[in-house]
Amino acid sequence: MSKKTPGAPKEIADYQPRATSSRSTYIMIGVAVAVAALIIGGFVWSNTRSYPPVDDKVLAENAAFIVGPQDAKVTVDVFEDFTCPACKQFEGQSGTALAAAVQAGQLRVRYHLLTFMDEKSPSGDYSSRGAGAILCLARGGDSVQVFNRLHAELFAKAGGDSDPDNAAIAVMAAQAGASEATQKCIADGAQVDAAKKMADASRTQLANSNEGKVATPTVLVAGEAVEGIMDGDAWIAKLITGGPSN
Repeated sequence: MSKKTPGAPKEIADYQPRATSSRSTYIMIGVAVAVAALIIGGFVWSNTRSYPPVDDKVLAENAAFIVGPQDAKVTVDVFEDFTCPACKQFEGQSGTALAAAVQAGQLRVRYHLLTFMDEKSPSGDYSSRGAGAILCLARGGDSVQVFNRLHAELFAKAGGDSDPDNAAIAVMAAQAGASEATQKCIADGAQVDAAKKMADASRTQLANSNEGKVATPTVLVAGEAVEGIMDGDAWIAKLITGGPSN
């Protein structure tokens, strides 16, 4: 059997393209309609998908560190990533004012340390290891003051050509006043996997609050995003004087 020529040479003058049969035409039209339906259906699905309300219980259970009294007037959920440059800026602008409001008993702050920017860090996992270090503080019973110092230092060490390994973070924790048990927890990376799972759960709630979009830093109060958090720390005073009750 001769091999079928894929296309007729131009020099054959009497070559006529074979007409598409009616059946083939119908099949092609049907496929095109089906593809169009899928495209339209996908578009409608992505624009009509509903997200459940933010689950406060999930947020409470998956915060890496919680500071402030339970009976504070306002509870805020802060979502950060140690590799995020904007989060570093946010910490520089609002970290001190947040700590002061917590110390005064005016705010309860639940810190959610996300890890989705791991690959942007020089080590490839700085976000996760930083979150694990903070979880070591929480589960080791270290003080709010220790948290504030290490939290700020972890941001200070981010954004360069390299980032500290677990042993170096443990030294940072020691300088912040962490216990020996906490230092060992950090050096061993003992809470990194748990921190990542908690970050994923928190990230889902953040996505629910914003129709699937996730960005850091974000501050939620009662599941709603707080505006103006990158314009200095005035948003904190506004919450204290006029924010909703917890």
